[in-house]
Amino acid sequence: MADQVTLADVARWAGVSVATASRALHGSVGRTVNPELRARVQAAAAELNYSPNANAQAVVRGTTTTVGLIVHDIADPSAAALAAGVMAAAATRNLIVTISSTLSDPLAEVRHVEALRRQRARAIVLAGSRFNDPESAGRLAEELLGYAVGGGHVAVVGQHRLPLNTIAIDNAGSARRLALTLADLGYRRAAVLSGPEAIATSEDRVSGFRAGLDQAGVTLDPDLVIAAPFTRDGGYVAMTELLDLGALDHDLTEAGADGSGHDRPSSGIDLVFAVNDVMAVGAVAALRDRGVRVPADVAVAGFDDISTLRDVRPALTTVRLPMQRIGADALELALGTTFDADADSAERGARVLTVAGDVVIRESTPARG
Repeated sequence: MADQVTLADVARWAGVSVATASRALHGSVGRTVNPELRARVQAAAAELNYSPNANAQAVVRGTTTTVGLIVHDIADPSAAALAAGVMAAAATRNLIVTISSTLSDPLAEVRHVEALRRQRARAIVLAGSRFNDPESAGRLAEELLGYAVGGGHVAVVGQHRLPLNTIAIDNAGSARRLALTLADLGYRRAAVLSGPEAIATSEDRVSGFRAGLDQAGVTLDPDLVIAAPFTRDGGYVAMTELLDLGALDHDLTEAGADGSGHDRPSSGIDLVFAVNDVMAVGAVAALRDRGVRVPADVAVAGFDDISTLRDVRPALTTVRLPMQRIGADALELALGTTFDADADSAERGARVLTVAGDVVIRESTPARG
């Protein structure tokens, strides 16, 4: 047929009402169709090559086959890995994933959730940045809870601040373990490249790293904590600022304690911790451009263990987070099929899974004497 085939065409062909045809093809809550009628309608639909209208089905079912994923920046390799996990899990259920980036804008998170509610998304996985902004956090909570109370499926990746299904990443504890490990390797003078101050993920990683240094008897100078965007360029700019402050000024000894034969600092900072790997990559580039050797002159560590680190030299010390698995688990958690009823729970039956990162020591942080 030249024109778009409609449900009414199928109903006429099958000799049934439009309502019966709709129930036979799309289902209806609390209503069933005689098997003989269903077979007749399905045969008519096949004969006419009928393609259902997704929006119409959403009205009937109260939902769509769409999963909405909200991340801070899809260009971030960590967010891309999480998205791959969500999409893999969605594919097993014949669901389609739409991805929105907030670009670290708290109001953008709210707008994206509002849009997904209007579109009757089957589930929302929120993995955007957590913001220390009471107003935007309150609006976000209102939107997410309204969606959940209305029957929507939600999972949050990050901090457990809402009574919703959450995969809580232990950023503070993981950063603390990294600091303790690096202190055990002999590092005593650290600087930190942090993300924007409003982002709770960055705050948690900085506070955890500071706590680990404190536990090891090492003091982190607050003037050596430099805030910058959560990007490669942010890491480059922050590292350049540290260099311009003279944070690496030092006298050189004759040989490195790492056995490399290179000179290394006897004063000034000996370690830079970037709160994510893309910032660490930018920091290494800035150091290279200024003629500072990694790790001979200063060591560098990151956080996340993004896939592109395999191409970074020297190999970067980091904290490994299984982001692809976290993404898949987040969708399964949202749809309510992953965890036992005895799992940790908060009010309203929300379930929480805490994921800790693994410290991975590589060439960028050799042992110091």
